[in-house]
Amino acid sequence: MISIQNLQKKYGDQLVLDIAELDIHPGESIGLVGNNGAGKTTLISLLLDLIKPTQGEVIVNGKAVHEDRSWKQYTGAYLDDNFLIDFLTPDEYFEFAAHTHGWNDEDLRLFLEPYLPFLNDEVVGQKKYIRNLSKGNRKKTGIIASLIGQPDVLILDEPFANLDPSTQIRLKQLIKSLSDEKLVLVSSHDLSHVTEVCDRILILEKGKLVKDVLKTEETLRELEQYFGSVSQEEE
Repeated sequence: MISIQNLQKKYGDQLVLDIAELDIHPGESIGLVGNNGAGKTTLISLLLDLIKPTQGEVIVNGKAVHEDRSWKQYTGAYLDDNFLIDFLTPDEYFEFAAHTHGWNDEDLRLFLEPYLPFLNDEVVGQKKYIRNLSKGNRKKTGIIASLIGQPDVLILDEPFANLDPSTQIRLKQLIKSLSDEKLVLVSSHDLSHVTEVCDRILILEKGKLVKDVLKTEETLRELEQYFGSVSQEEE
C-alpha cells in the first residue's frame, strides 16, 4: 500500500503540492487528472523518490521511500525521455533492463512477444538509436521497458501523449489488462483517457487533492461538470 500524510513540496516560497492524506491500495487502477501545473508530475516524482518533499513522507508497505529501496524491486515507471538511454537501440535498452532483473535473452524474447503489436514493427529490430526514434516510438519503448521484471506497481505519466489513435487504443487495452493484477497509476490532463482505463479518479488542482472518487456514471458527470466550471472560471 502507498500512504501519504501531510505531504508538501515547495520551490522557494511557492507551494506546488499539498496533500493532507492519500492511501492507494494493491489492485487499484488510479487515474490522476489535472490541468497543466496541477502538480501531477510533482506527486509522481515524490512517489518515486526523484525529488525530496519539503514536508511529510511517502510510505510504501510501511517504509518511507527515501529510507528503504525495496519498493524499487516491484515498481515500474515511465515518466519521460529522461528514463531512456539515447545512445542505445531499443533492443539494447530492453536487454539492459532485462539483465538488471536477472533475465536472460530467452526470458526477454518471451516477454516481448505479446507486446509486439503495440510496438507495431517500429521499435524492435530496427537498429535505430533511441535518440533517432519519433516521440511516439520513444514513449512505446519506455512503457514496455517499465514492464520488464513484471512489477506489482506501474506508474505512467502522460502515457497517451504523442501516440497515434491506433496506439492509444492498444495502450488502453494494455493498461486494462495490467490493472487486473497490478496497482496501476496513470497521470494525464485528459479526463477521457483516464476514465476509460481507471476505476478510481484523483483530481489535483493547484497542488491540492480536490476530488477522490470511484468511477460511476454519476461521478463521470460530476467530473465533466467540474472541469467545465474550471474552464469557465479561467476564461
